[in-house]
Amino acid sequence: MRAAGYRSAELRSAWGPQADDAVARGLLGPAMRALGDRRDPLAVLGRLWGLGRAVTRDDLATALPSVGVAGVVALGLVAEDGDAVAPTVLVRPQAIADADGEEEWWIASDLDEAALGGPLPEDHVLGVGGASQTLARLQVTWRAASALDIGTGCGIQALRLRRLVPRVVATDISERALRFTRLNALLNDVDGIETRHGSLFEPVEGEVFERVASNPPFVITPRVAGVPAYEYRDGGLEGDALVASVIAGVGAHLAPGGVAQSLGNWEYRDGESGLDRVKGWVDPELDAWVIEREVLDPLAYAELWVRDGGTVPGTPAYAGLIDAWLEDFDRRGVTGIGFGYVLLRRPLAGAPTLARYERVAGGGDAAFGPHLAACLEEHDRAALLDDDGLAAATLRVASDVTDARHHRPGEESPSVIELRQGGGFGRTIEVDPALAALVGACDGDLAVGPLVGAIAELLEVDADDLRADLLPRVRELIVAGFLRFLDA
Repeated sequence: MRAAGYRSAELRSAWGPQADDAVARGLLGPAMRALGDRRDPLAVLGRLWGLGRAVTRDDLATALPSVGVAGVVALGLVAEDGDAVAPTVLVRPQAIADADGEEEWWIASDLDEAALGGPLPEDHVLGVGGASQTLARLQVTWRAASALDIGTGCGIQALRLRRLVPRVVATDISERALRFTRLNALLNDVDGIETRHGSLFEPVEGEVFERVASNPPFVITPRVAGVPAYEYRDGGLEGDALVASVIAGVGAHLAPGGVAQSLGNWEYRDGESGLDRVKGWVDPELDAWVIEREVLDPLAYAELWVRDGGTVPGTPAYAGLIDAWLEDFDRRGVTGIGFGYVLLRRPLAGAPTLARYERVAGGGDAAFGPHLAACLEEHDRAALLDDDGLAAATLRVASDVTDARHHRPGEESPSVIELRQGGGFGRTIEVDPALAALVGACDGDLAVGPLVGAIAELLEVDADDLRADLLPRVRELIVAGFLRFLDA
């Protein structure tokens, strides 16, 4: 495949950015038209494993001169039918970039709805979807000795963790998923990944790890006859109980200093906040940082996941599935479903110092892992300082921070001052003139205490009162990534 140039950039160039976007949406026509009657190795492999379409035996033999048709048949990647060769799986190139540089993998997974021409089977093993990419972008970049990937699926998180640790244990309740994980490790010549069959933490009872990642089957699915239970997204429990089990159980498997990161859905029930529900699941001995990115109403959530399974809107089957979802939500008093990120950490020593549950709508497709790691490091440093220690510290404004001032026509002083974050989660925080002045003066020259004193004198307010007001908000700006210690 490497000799054929079967890589993500080359494939995107072969059929164009618009067709590439269409493929991601399950629309194959634009890519097929762009490839036309091309029979070069890149086009052949693009049709076969990128789009899930049959090719001729001769064309595939030319595209894969080393392994040959017999080799990929033996690997279970294709099936022969006379002169035609049909894909049994998708094998798509996946480009990644991290602190160790750029890498290109081939990731095998089951044929999708577009390739099958209909709904997915319940044991479908998903490729690298949007949730997988989101979790990968969130992963902190600290190296460690061991890692655990819960619900590994096709193994993409295990492969990523392996770049940071020498040993990864990947678990899944699906034997089929574990076979794909082993295949993908083989295809990409990656060692050090051990697969174990079982539910959640059962396969690693009594073991601890320094890193844990989980893109669990978090989709809330009605437990009634006629509703497909797709293994890749449905954990078989009612409501958000699967996510609760992951969050509540991971602490027992975190070594001191260990970090667990996962995605999840959580329910809002009869006025109870979903974030409050998550807070109740977290082991009180762990640091916690939970970010809720969005909340969907029950109808929008049901439509999202019924379409995801390949059921066509407007059909009786679609309407029946929507009703099943809505009845299930109504039975539990669910008024909304949150989606977000969970980061838990076992302190190296002492009590936890971080309990942050927040809603953040910004961000995008950035790599958040380095940002999260930097924020945690800065938080840890600030947590060791009492107010006198923080006042003696010298801070600087992060390089991606700008401020925006909004003035009413004819007025000299701004009515609104905002600090805006260009990277990280793209936060915008409204501040008052005193805090804006402090942030503006954090250029690495003077410590926080003298700056507060100078601002108090300028504003003609009591310095002690101003310090008591500003220091907690300075701590908030540190953990949110707006301010850094000078030597950070």
